[in-house]
Amino acid sequence: MHDPYAPFRHRDYRLFIAMVAVASLAQQSLGVAVGWDIYERTGSAMALGWVGLAQFIPVLAFFLPAGQLADRHDRRRIVAASLVVWVAASALLVACAYRALPVAWIYLAIAAVGMSTVLNRAGRDALLPQLVPAETLAQAVMWNSTVFQTASVAGPALAGLLIALGGSAITVYGFNLAAMVAAMTLALAIRRRAPSHGRKPSTWADLFGGLAHVWKTKVVLGLITIDLFAVMLGGATALMPVFAKDILGVGPTGLGWLSAGPAIGAVLMATAAARGWRGPPPHAGRTFLAAVAVFGVATIVFGLSRWYWLSLIALVVLGAADNVGAVIRQTAVQLYTPDELRGRVSAVNRVFISSSNELGAVESGLLASLTNPVFAVVAGGVATLAIAAAGFRVFPDLRGLKKVGG
Repeated sequence: MHDPYAPFRHRDYRLFIAMVAVASLAQQSLGVAVGWDIYERTGSAMALGWVGLAQFIPVLAFFLPAGQLADRHDRRRIVAASLVVWVAASALLVACAYRALPVAWIYLAIAAVGMSTVLNRAGRDALLPQLVPAETLAQAVMWNSTVFQTASVAGPALAGLLIALGGSAITVYGFNLAAMVAAMTLALAIRRRAPSHGRKPSTWADLFGGLAHVWKTKVVLGLITIDLFAVMLGGATALMPVFAKDILGVGPTGLGWLSAGPAIGAVLMATAAARGWRGPPPHAGRTFLAAVAVFGVATIVFGLSRWYWLSLIALVVLGAADNVGAVIRQTAVQLYTPDELRGRVSAVNRVFISSSNELGAVESGLLASLTNPVFAVVAGGVATLAIAAAGFRVFPDLRGLKKVGG
C-alpha cells in the first residue's frame, strides 16, 4: 500500500526537514526585509533589481567548486559550513540596520547569502536521496517542497509583522541570525554519512561533470531550461514592494502576505497531492508545461490587478502551478543522476534556479525602470505563455517523460 508519509519514518530525514523548514523560514523573511529596506532607502525599482544580481554573481562564481565539494566531502558538513557563511551575512545586516550603514553593505551581505545558498543547495540536494530508500524518493521530494513552501508562507508574513512592529528591518535580520544557528545545529545532528566517491585529484572533466551530465540528459536539460526562462521572464516577486506600496497601497503587513501568496498556493497544492497521492502524474512532461502556462496566466492577472485580494489570489495560483513544476523537475533531476554526480548536478540546477530568480529580478527591475512595473510583469507573463507553447518543439524528449518516480 502506498504510504505518502513513509519518509518521516527515518530519523535523519526528520532532522533534514526541520533544517529545511528553519532555513527556509529565515530565507523567505530575509527576502522581504531586504526588499523593503532597500526600497525605503532608495525608492528605486532598479535598486531592487541589483539585489538579484548581488546574489547571482557568487552563485555563478562558486557553483562548480560547490558541486565538487559536495561530491568529495561529507555533505552534512558542507551544508553546515554554508550556514556559517549565512550567519556572518545576517550579522552584517544587523549592523547595517543598527548603524544605518550605506546600502552597498547590504549588497555585500546579500552576495554572501548567495555564496551560502549555492554551497547549501549543492550539499542539501545531494544529501536528500541518501536519507530515504529509493522507492520513497518521490514522496521525500514532495514533502521537502511542501515544508519549504509552508515555511515560505510563514516567513514573509512574519517579516511583514516584524517590520511593522519594529519600524525597520533590524528585527528580521536578528531573527535570521538566530534561525541560521539553529539550522546549522540540525544539520550537524544528521548521522547519515555520504558514501565515499574518492579523493583523487580533481580534473577539468570532474569539475565540469555536472554540466556534461545535464547537457547529455535532454529531459533534465529541458526541464531546468524551461523553468529558467519561465521564472526569469514571468517572475513578479522582485517588484512586490513597488506593487504593495505604490499600486495596491498596502503597507509592510500587506507586502508580507503578498510575498507569502505563492507559497500559500504551493502548500495547498502539495497538501492536495499528499492527501490524494497515488504516485506521480502519468504524463509528467505534459503536466509540467501546463503548469508553466498557468504560471504565466497568473502572472498576467497579478500585473493587471488593482484589487489587493485579486492580486493575492493570482499569486496563490502562481505558487500552486510553480509547485507542480518544481516537484516534477526536482524529482527528475534526482532520478536521472547517479549518486557520484549528485553534488555537481545539484549545483548546476542551483545556477539555473538562481538565474531565473536573481537575474529575473534584474530583468524586472530594469524593464520596470525603462517602462513601468505593470508592463514589466504583464510582458513577462506573456513571454512565459510563449515558452510553454514552444516546450515540446524545443525539447521533444519531454514527450517521453511519462513518470518521474513512484
